[in-house]
Amino acid sequence: MQAKAMTNFVPIFPLSIVVYPGENLNLHIFEPKYKQLIQFCHAEKKPFGIPAVVDNKMQDHGTLMQIKEISKVHENGEMDIKTEGEKVFRVLEVIREVPDKLYCGAIVNYPMNYNSGSAEVMSRVVNSIRELYELLHVEKKFGKEDELLNSYDVAHHIGMSIQEEYELLSLMHERQRQEYLKRHLAKVIPLLAEMESLKIKVKLNGHFKNLSSFNFDL
Repeated sequence: MQAKAMTNFVPIFPLSIVVYPGENLNLHIFEPKYKQLIQFCHAEKKPFGIPAVVDNKMQDHGTLMQIKEISKVHENGEMDIKTEGEKVFRVLEVIREVPDKLYCGAIVNYPMNYNSGSAEVMSRVVNSIRELYELLHVEKKFGKEDELLNSYDVAHHIGMSIQEEYELLSLMHERQRQEYLKRHLAKVIPLLAEMESLKIKVKLNGHFKNLSSFNFDL
């Protein structure tokens, strides 16, 4: 459980993605304002925030990011960096002009995030994900034992829209997040199974069929 109710200022880097706590994210930084942001945060060992942008609108929730390393600085000053999501924040106020800086910032707080869910529900979610992958004929490993997986670990891997991923980010209880994933999978798996059945029917069309004739004596 995170019990941080504090409010503070963070430099922000709004992006059209949803990042979850614990997620590793590699970024290529090329805009002058964000090159300045990364240089500042790296030198001062400070985090920055990625508020999610959905439908061209910056949302209230985002994820605080720690810079793990600057992997490469290109000749033109562009950078390849490795970051990691730390915790979810909520934007209280956007600060569009930061003195002597090109980038914007925000006053944020950190909602209580209850990270303990139901092992049984998570197990059902993971089993449903395996069923989904079977229908899609894809293989994917999560790099963790099943019993260690949480909702954030799998949320990017079940075909949700960015709006749905954001809705999950804004849920502050693991149990709620597990239920959200469970409902999503319960909705998409039958649709995919139906499509798979349709594909088989389409493939069979035109083939010689070995069918039993109707028995009039029954």
